[in-house]
Amino acid sequence: MAGLKAHTGNLLTGRKAVRSHHTIFFIMTLLLTVWNNSLRAQALPEYDEIAVSIEIPGLGAFEMDALIKDENLYLPIVNLFNFLKIKCEPSLDMDIIKGFFSSPESEYIIDRPKRQISYLDKKYDLGQNDIIRTETNVYLLSSWFGKVFGLDCSFSFRSMSVVLTAGTDLPLIREMKQEEMRKNISRLKGEFRADTVIGRKYPAFKFGMADWGAYTSQEIDGRSDVRLNLDLGAMIAGGEATASLYYNNSAPFSEKQQRYLWRYVNNDFAPLRQIMAGKIHAGALSSLYNPVIGVQLTNTPTTYRRSFGTYLLSDHTEPGWTVELYVNNVLVDFAKADASGFFSFQVPLVYGNTLVKLKFFGPWGEERTREQNINIPYNFLPEKTLEYTASAGIVEDSLASRFSRARISYGLSRNITVGGGAEYLSSVTSQPFMPFVNASVKITNNMLVSGEYAHGVRATGTFSYRLPSNMQLDINYTWYDKEQKAIFYNYREERRATLTIPLRLGKFSTFNRISVNQIVLPSSKYTTGEWLITGSVFGVNTNLTTYALFIDELKPYVYSNLALAFNAPLGFMIMPQVQYSYSNNEVFSVKTRIEKKVFKKGFLNMSFERNFRNDITLAEAGLRYDFSFAQAGASVRQYGDRTSFVQYARGSVINDRKTKFLKADNRTNVGRGGITVIPFLDLNSNGRKDAGEPRAKGLNLRSNGGRIEINERDTTIRIIGLEPYTNCFIEVDPNNFESISWRLPKSSYNVAVDPDVLKTVEIPVSITGEGTGYVRLQEDQGTRGLGGIIVRFLDEKSVPVAQTLSEDDGYYSYFGFTPGNYAAMIDTAQLRRLGMVSDPGQIDFEIKGGTEGDIADGLDFLLTRIPADTVVPAAEEQVLPYKPVITTDTSYLILHELTEEVYTITE
Repeated sequence: MAGLKAHTGNLLTGRKAVRSHHTIFFIMTLLLTVWNNSLRAQALPEYDEIAVSIEIPGLGAFEMDALIKDENLYLPIVNLFNFLKIKCEPSLDMDIIKGFFSSPESEYIIDRPKRQISYLDKKYDLGQNDIIRTETNVYLLSSWFGKVFGLDCSFSFRSMSVVLTAGTDLPLIREMKQEEMRKNISRLKGEFRADTVIGRKYPAFKFGMADWGAYTSQEIDGRSDVRLNLDLGAMIAGGEATASLYYNNSAPFSEKQQRYLWRYVNNDFAPLRQIMAGKIHAGALSSLYNPVIGVQLTNTPTTYRRSFGTYLLSDHTEPGWTVELYVNNVLVDFAKADASGFFSFQVPLVYGNTLVKLKFFGPWGEERTREQNINIPYNFLPEKTLEYTASAGIVEDSLASRFSRARISYGLSRNITVGGGAEYLSSVTSQPFMPFVNASVKITNNMLVSGEYAHGVRATGTFSYRLPSNMQLDINYTWYDKEQKAIFYNYREERRATLTIPLRLGKFSTFNRISVNQIVLPSSKYTTGEWLITGSVFGVNTNLTTYALFIDELKPYVYSNLALAFNAPLGFMIMPQVQYSYSNNEVFSVKTRIEKKVFKKGFLNMSFERNFRNDITLAEAGLRYDFSFAQAGASVRQYGDRTSFVQYARGSVINDRKTKFLKADNRTNVGRGGITVIPFLDLNSNGRKDAGEPRAKGLNLRSNGGRIEINERDTTIRIIGLEPYTNCFIEVDPNNFESISWRLPKSSYNVAVDPDVLKTVEIPVSITGEGTGYVRLQEDQGTRGLGGIIVRFLDEKSVPVAQTLSEDDGYYSYFGFTPGNYAAMIDTAQLRRLGMVSDPGQIDFEIKGGTEGDIADGLDFLLTRIPADTVVPAAEEQVLPYKPVITTDTSYLILHELTEEVYTITE
């Protein structure tokens, strides 16, 4: 786009020339006097060519060439319209410019010879000096853009800047908004467009992660405990291998307490996407209190797939802790527990059998490795999609029970999914084989129903209805066969109803949950009720929960728990709690917890609890410190008349043998992945790191997940803490390179994250060179620089690789050549339009290699105008913009139709 500095990227702000046409004007005046006004010619008015800054609110600022005459601003029509995405089609001689503004019906025509603009059935007559033609552009007085098209241009002569505002959305702004919306939708779906996609790798063996933890306690005049755990993560035979070892000095070492699993994942192979071997997650209908050692096969992908609707999930943890919700190992939401530890999520309903996990993080950096698997009662699949899971193994019980389970689901339609299967457990002697069927139905957008029947065991049903006000009612019912032996407890029925009510009163926003749960036993039943109110009152996190227990022939027992959390001066956080019994009309427990950050990375906590019912007092004080390699802490506890001390430490080790990297970390890393980014100087421009190619220092990057750590010593960048089997989107930025010659051929990478290892991604950095020169025009008075000329560059195979524009003084430059042989030439189409020839026609040059780049200068072109009597082929004769005006014996006086300049050509 001629003259648009912000989008060529290679135009240097150069010297701006002032062009004078006094000589031409003098010649024309003399001719008009001699021939008695027989020739009518026009001289260009005087003007200055400058670069102005154009600012569009909501879009930003960019630089564009313009003309200044008597403090009036002229803007290039074609350049401005092209940048704003306004349809613009200039004629070959640029006498006529036409197009449409927002729709084909809004057509406009700018007629330069007639000095007239036609737009929306209106005609606007321009003044004598309102439109100016130069060798390469047509400029219009800026005020006309506002009068005709509603593009108001507020020009500041002092700052040489223009504020451009439009009455309606410009096509460019609409396009940018649409593109941003598309990007947001893609990000929500986990879809990223990248220059380079790096897929999964399946190494035979690669060890990557280890987590460790140690806990010791000593009681004065009592016993001492020691607990140790070690988790290991690696890639073996292309699959993820994890093992967890646990030791407790108070119990003998037991294989049951150890965990190990190998999982092979290939989401691209639809018939079989996952293979698991080891201690598998059985998902059994029966009561299994021991691990199952076996194999599991499934075609369910590990990727997160959003469907429709949400499912309310709520639970309790420690007060003030942050809870992260993972669906198929993808983080989809997080919440902070209130003063009583309550939290809730709107879990998105997803296609297929989904693994939902919760991870808990304390306000001072604590992290619980416990993962809570949640079963969503609704299982929907896309229409005509079939998924299955098959498991088989041995239960580690005293009978070595044989276990197997197969499940299949099919999407009948978008709103109905049906399924079934069978489970076998040899220890259930009365009925070891248990077939089952299930279905999930979406009745309306706000109403869901699901049910399952297992022959001889149980039947379950779930109903969910959400009102437009976000009130939600959930009803669950379970019936148990009285003869069943698969489930160990002797329930006959379970009934549960939950009503959630988001309530806003003025500035107060609260969440209410009322639930009733009833369990029917063979000879009795008991009912529990709960009313929870949580929210923020005057900046204080408040939770009031009332519990009630109803048992046949016994007096109901009702009590409430009030918990608060607020920030106090000096950085203290105070969390008081009180429990009150309505049945006994007494306060039976009070508790206060105080926390404060100390020593930048240290955390002090103190707590006091008094139980009036049992006459017990508990006091505790502790200190934890986050080292870079581990978390360590110690506390002292007084419980009644007993005193105990606790010390603990935990951390992890990350290993990458390929890059000789070994790091101790204070967070858990087993089950996660990482990426090692190595920028290197691509000396031979082949895109691969070869022997002898050095590292490139100064690369900046951004990623959509994980923690970024930069090693200044060896220029390596690592992204750790990534969820496996997901994609990490990396955007690279070269602005901090130590050499301006270093450029990045690719700006974004989409990298598949491998589990428990660091994947190496080598990013080539090209060493670019620069080509510079001048474009000059030969005239009678000598030569002068000519701006707006297109200079094209070809590689050694004559393939176009780049182009740039000359500045007002004729100078041009292009930066971005990789080592090799190139040729520079003036755009031939533009030469034909201008009626000029270039000498030389082409300049060959070489960009040499090296770490600092190369400059090829002196690429100068001299342009001359073609004489009027030059013989031109018929095909080109129409595009020559010259015609004879007056002929004498020794010279030709010609008029340039594009610039309206008069020249004398002497034989």
